[in-house]
Amino acid sequence: MRFKLLQILIGLFLLLLSGIGLFLSVWIVVPAPTFSLLPLGVGAPEISPWLFGFNAIALLLLLFSHSKGWIFSLAIACSVAGLVLTAYPLTQVAAASQQASNAMYQAIGIDYLAKIPPPLQAQMRPQPFVLADVFRGIPFRSIPFRDSPAANNLRQRAIEFAQPDGVPLSLEVYQPPKPGIYPTIVTIYGGAWQNGKPTANAEFNRYMAAQGYTVVAIDYRHAPQYQFPAQIDDVRLALTYIQKNAKSLEVDLDRVVLMGRSAGAQLAMIAAYSAAMPVKAIVNYYGPVNLTSGYREPPQPDPINSRAVLEAFLGGTPDQKPELYDKASPYTYITPKAPPTLLVYGGRDHVVQAKYGRGLRDRLQTAGNIAVYVELPWSEHAFDALFSGLGNQIALYYTERFIAWSVSGQ
Repeated sequence: MRFKLLQILIGLFLLLLSGIGLFLSVWIVVPAPTFSLLPLGVGAPEISPWLFGFNAIALLLLLFSHSKGWIFSLAIACSVAGLVLTAYPLTQVAAASQQASNAMYQAIGIDYLAKIPPPLQAQMRPQPFVLADVFRGIPFRSIPFRDSPAANNLRQRAIEFAQPDGVPLSLEVYQPPKPGIYPTIVTIYGGAWQNGKPTANAEFNRYMAAQGYTVVAIDYRHAPQYQFPAQIDDVRLALTYIQKNAKSLEVDLDRVVLMGRSAGAQLAMIAAYSAAMPVKAIVNYYGPVNLTSGYREPPQPDPINSRAVLEAFLGGTPDQKPELYDKASPYTYITPKAPPTLLVYGGRDHVVQAKYGRGLRDRLQTAGNIAVYVELPWSEHAFDALFSGLGNQIALYYTERFIAWSVSGQ
């Protein structure tokens, strides 16, 4: 009797284990319906190798338990389904990387790597995706990045650059170990124009600073208390400050790249396309480009309530404020003299749909500009929050090459 009870308890435990694995894995294909569940939709595809291992362990435990009955059969089914789901993103990695490589060659030339100095090439990731990096973290010069000498000796400081309406705004500056004048990446964080700090994405900023870039992350006022154009005004204040203090910030004004994520990409694109500061290139990670269309055609499901976010940012609907929606849309600033642009979007993005990134690429190219479009078919919005995840490995590989090419004379 006790043995049978023990078998039942073991079976229930293994069913729970398999159920947890399946629950986490299902978010690889099921979009998050609410904001509270969005982290699952973002994270599950990016850590799918971890989840694959979890499901595999659960399955092995089941097989070695020699259990029987409906509990065992259900647990087996859960583990097998979890394995199938978690293998799915991995089957897409090679094709996505090849498409990104082709987009780079088509847009900036098959010889673009030859324009990047060999010492800089040697510091970049040697492959677009390394399975081991998902588990150990992204290495730098074959040494785990967090333990590398360059990472430990980086210089970092915060500088207040303005106080519009009494709101203190700061720059977060990341510099290579040795003083000098360096090619520069100016970054703008996302957060639906309502949240965020310039300390966001610190791992990326440190990674690029260790390669020999000055990275300047800038701040701006937030909606709904401050509505557009307050945010772009703050970005321009920051860019002016950087220009005036380039020497002390160790910024090479002739080699600046402007980069933004999500809402920050919208601000970065407007700043770059309206020539707020001369830049060599722009990097747009999943940024909104046509706010009117984004309002009228929200994603389904819509976990952040896109219309409410846009109304808080702009103070009304497109019908109420059509001119302001146009003014806040990077789409309207495209000219034949736009800087080269890298666009990186998740194919499963339910905050800013990938179709808008493709539309901006087409508009840029039609106007005679250079535009590289990279789509990660398994990824959700803000996929790069998991620095060693599948999506960010590929995005980082092509981003660092695009930036290096753009500051090396093109």
